[in-house]
Amino acid sequence: MKFKVKDMDLASGGPSIAILNQKDAEKLDLHPGDRILIKHNNHQTTCVLDISESRKAVAQGSIGLFEEVLDKLNVKHNSIVELKFTGKPDSVRHIRDKLYGKQLNDEELYHIIDDITNDRLTQIEKTYFVSAGFINGWSTDEIVGMTKAMVETGQRIKFGKVTLDKHCIGGVPNNRTTMIVIPIIAAAGFIIPKTSSRAITSPSGTADTMECLADVQMNERKIKQVVKKTGACIVHGGSMNLAPADDKIIEVEHPLSIDAEGQLLASVMAKKYSVSANYVLIDIPMGPEVKVKTKQEAAHLKKMFKLIGKKLGMHVNVIITDGSQPVGNGIGPLFEAEDVMSVLNNDPLAPEDLKKKSLFMAAELLSMTKHYNRRRAYKKVKEILDSGLALKKMNEIIKAQGKRKLPAVGEHRHPCKSSKEGKVVNINNKNISKIARIAGAPKDKGAGIYLNKKVGDRVKKGELLYTVYSESKFKLGLVKELLRTGNGYKVS
Repeated sequence: MKFKVKDMDLASGGPSIAILNQKDAEKLDLHPGDRILIKHNNHQTTCVLDISESRKAVAQGSIGLFEEVLDKLNVKHNSIVELKFTGKPDSVRHIRDKLYGKQLNDEELYHIIDDITNDRLTQIEKTYFVSAGFINGWSTDEIVGMTKAMVETGQRIKFGKVTLDKHCIGGVPNNRTTMIVIPIIAAAGFIIPKTSSRAITSPSGTADTMECLADVQMNERKIKQVVKKTGACIVHGGSMNLAPADDKIIEVEHPLSIDAEGQLLASVMAKKYSVSANYVLIDIPMGPEVKVKTKQEAAHLKKMFKLIGKKLGMHVNVIITDGSQPVGNGIGPLFEAEDVMSVLNNDPLAPEDLKKKSLFMAAELLSMTKHYNRRRAYKKVKEILDSGLALKKMNEIIKAQGKRKLPAVGEHRHPCKSSKEGKVVNINNKNISKIARIAGAPKDKGAGIYLNKKVGDRVKKGELLYTVYSESKFKLGLVKELLRTGNGYKVS
C-alpha cells in the first residue's frame, strides 16, 4: 500500500518511528508498537508504528516520518513510499527467552545487538533486554558472544601486529591517566590508539578533557593518519562506528542506575576488540563510592576480564587501584587537562598521585609486551617522562589531531572552607562529582573544582578545601545551595 510522506520535523534520537492516521491503521489492522517495512526506490527500513488520532497531525493517506527514517530512505516531504506489515523482530522473542532465564547463543545475541544498533527495538524492548541480563546474569559464553556481536555490527580497525590499549571502569574524579600513559607508550615505540568516551555521570571523560587541547571527533581515515604519524591517538570513540550498540545500551542503563557485570565486560572488551588491541590493561578502582567496593568484587571482576580476554585472543592484565578519593588536583575538563600537561611538563607542582599512577600503569603495559620486565619497564617509562619525550609525543598527537586553543577558566568562583580543625579522613567521590557537574562540567569546559586538600592532609578551621569554578553565575548559585547540605569532605 502506498502513502504520501509527511515530514514530522522531529527526531526520536533512537528507534525509527513512523505515524499513521488511526483510520488507516484500523483498515490495515495495525497497532502502536507494530513493525512496518517502508520502501522507497532502492531503500527500505523497518519502523516502529505510532498512531495519530488527529487528521491535523497525520491525515489519511499520509505517513508521518521522523528524521532518522527520512535519512535512511532518502525521501522528502510529499514523496510516495510503499508500506508493508512485518512482524516483530526475532530479537524480541530472544529477549523474552532471556527474561525466563534461557542462555542465549551467538546467533540470538547477534540478532538482538544488530537490532539495537539499527534502532529496530523500542525503548521498552531495550530496557527489558538490559533488565533480563541484570536479573539472570550472563554466562562467559554469552559475554563473549555479545562482545563479538557488538564489534561485528560496527566497524573494526586493524593497526598492527602489536597494538596496546588501556581502560578504566570509572567512578573516580579526574584519574586522567590515559592522557599520560598514551604518549609514554607511543614514545617507547608502540602503537596505542585510544578511543575514549565522553562523561555520562562524571564531571569529565577522557574525550572531554582531551578536547580542551585537540580535536577528538574524527573518522576512521583521519584516525589511521594520526596513528600512522604518531603511533597513537586520543579520540572520541562515539565519533566512529565502533561497537555502536554499546552506547545505546548505556543510554538505557544510565537512568535505571543499572550496570550489569556481563554488559560492563562486553562493553569494555568490545571497544578494545574493535581496534584490534591484543595487549590490554584494565584499571579497576576500588572504594566506597565507585562501582567496585570490596576486594572480593574486584578479584572476581579481574578474573572475568582475563577470562573474556583469553577467549577473544587478547592478552589482558588487570590492576586494582585506590578509588577512595579523586586523583590529581583538578576536576572538570580544563582543570584535568592542566593536571595532565603539568605532569608531562615535569612541573614540580604537578599532582604526585596522578604522576605515580600513570607511571605504574605505563610500566605495566610495557612489561606485557615481553620486551621489558617490570623493573626495566618502570625505569624506561620514567626515563621517557623525565627526558621530555612524553611531552614531545603528546604535542605531536595534539598537532596531528588538530590543536585547540585552551578554554578560559570559569569567571565565577566560590571557595569552600573547612568548618573545623582536624585531618581530612574522607572525600566523597559522588558528592564532589555532583558539585562539579552542577557548576557546569563537562559541557562548560572551564567549570569544575580545584582541590587544595586530599585525604590525610591537616586543615585549620577556615582553611581552603577547594574552589568551585563556573562559567555561569546561576549555576554557581545552585552549587552554593548544594553546599549547604554538605561539601563532600569529612574532617575529624
